[in-house]
Amino acid sequence: MENGAVYNETTEPEAKLPRRRPFGCTLRHLRGWRLPAKAVQTIFSFVAVICEEIVEDCSNCGGLYFFEFISCSAFLLSLLILCMYCTEIYESLGEDKVQKL
Repeated sequence: MENGAVYNETTEPEAKLPRRRPFGCTLRHLRGWRLPAKAVQTIFSFVAVICEEIVEDCSNCGGLYFFEFISCSAFLLSLLILCMYCTEIYESLGEDKVQKL
């Protein structure tokens, strides 16, 4: 008992923690042309939001407000999709829930 032989048979070795990527980033779910297409979509929608904010005066602003709503919504949703597919949220939610979302 003094040499520690009693504990060797029942003690489990420590498992190594899986190596985590910085910020949980992974590109497994957006392969090929899908990742660049989604990145370009996000950039274009952000540029549309900025272009809308440049307009100072308008005589009939209904269309401009609609464009602002659509471009801002497109930017936020495409950013959400990028975050979901490129982080570990995809694995934690599960593929079926991501497809429903």
